[in-house]
Amino acid sequence: MARIPLPTPDEMSADQRRVYDAAVSGPRGQLIGPLRAVIHSPELAARWSSLGEYLRYQTCLPPLLKELAILVTGRRWTSQIEWWVHARAAGEAGLAAAAIEAIRVGKAPQFETRDETVVYEFARQLQQQGEPDVTTYREVEQRWGVRGVVELTALVGYYTMVSMTLNSHEIPLPDGVEPPLKQLGNGELTLLPPALVSRSEKS
Repeated sequence: MARIPLPTPDEMSADQRRVYDAAVSGPRGQLIGPLRAVIHSPELAARWSSLGEYLRYQTCLPPLLKELAILVTGRRWTSQIEWWVHARAAGEAGLAAAAIEAIRVGKAPQFETRDETVVYEFARQLQQQGEPDVTTYREVEQRWGVRGVVELTALVGYYTMVSMTLNSHEIPLPDGVEPPLKQLGNGELTLLPPALVSRSEKS
């Protein structure tokens, strides 16, 4: 049960309802995540929704790689809704089920391509060290340009904010959905291991 009220559309103020209607009519199609809490501040929610739609749907990175970075962030913070939504999206985008499962249980994943490995390492290092190492940073920049490395950093930062919001307010999963993530470690943030060499590099 959430720590704060989660208004239904019929209970929303006019300002809240405008944000809600814009969100469900856009690419999200529904309101099940952090906006359920943030809608208590309609102006913040409107800006939040706009930024989130840009980062998830309009950046220069391919969908598979964006979803991978989001999964790393969701697992780092043990954010149940974030993982539940984006594990499915990552699979639909083409990320291998074995890699998704490895991240879920905190094991070293092996990816199909070097692109996937680099994005995983960038997101993992940024979350765990506060910054990626220079080699990883430059490889992201080489592959997707300055815009790519800026947008990937923003994506990880945004979904960290999403995770914090979901966890802080205990936003529940939909009815009947079991939590997909177990707490790893001693109640601290999850430490993810480095990726294995990708299959494309080994072949």
